[in-house]
Amino acid sequence: MFLFDGPADADVTVLLAHGAGAPMDSASMNRMTTALAKVGLRIARFEFDYMASRRNSGARRPPPRAEALKTEYLAAVDALQSNGQIVIGGKSMGGRVASMIADPLHASSRVAGLICLGYPFHPVGKPDQLRTAQLATMQTPTLIVQGTRDPFGTRDEVAAYKLSKTVEIFWLEDGDHDLAPRKTVSGFTMADHLATMAAHVAAWARRLADHGGPNGRRAG
Repeated sequence: MFLFDGPADADVTVLLAHGAGAPMDSASMNRMTTALAKVGLRIARFEFDYMASRRNSGARRPPPRAEALKTEYLAAVDALQSNGQIVIGGKSMGGRVASMIADPLHASSRVAGLICLGYPFHPVGKPDQLRTAQLATMQTPTLIVQGTRDPFGTRDEVAAYKLSKTVEIFWLEDGDHDLAPRKTVSGFTMADHLATMAAHVAAWARRLADHGGPNGRRAG
C-alpha cells in the first residue's frame, strides 16, 4: 500500500498523497520525496484507488472530487505504522484532501501537522473559485510550500486570502506548480529549490516534535 523513503527510525513520518493527474511515483513526487528523505524524514506515499485503477486498466478516467477522497486518506492514516510523529499532506490535490481531514486528526492526537506541496488554491484560470474554506479556520499546524508563479495560486493572489494563523506559507522564487524555477529568470535550479524546500520542511516538522507529545502539542 505504501511506498517508503528515508530512515525507518526517523522521528517524523510524512504521509504524502499524489496530485490529481499523476501517480505517487511520478517524476515530480520522486524528486520531492528523495529530497525529503535526504534530510532524515521518513516518507510514506500512497495512491488513491482511481489512480491505482489506471495502472491496471490503462484507462485515464478523471479523478473524483477531492471531498470524495477523504475516506481513502483516513484509511491510509489508519494503516500507517510509525514510532514517531505523523505529519499528513501531499502534492496539489493530495495536500488539499489532507487539509480536509487534518483538524479532527490533530485534535485526537493522531497527527502533528499538515504539509502541502503546491496547494491548489483555485483552478487554473479561475481565481474566483477559491478552495480555502478549511484553511481559514485551520487549527492544525500547517506548512504550504508554494512557487511564486504557481498558476493554482501565485504570491500576489494568496496575499489577499484569509488564512488561519496556523498556516505558514513558504515561497520559492519563480517556482511553478511542481516548484520548478526558470534558471534564466530566477537564478535558481530545480535542485536548489528542492534542497531549500526539504530543509525548511524538516526544520518545521522537527519544531513540532520538539514542542510536544505524540500529537505535536506542548507536553505537560
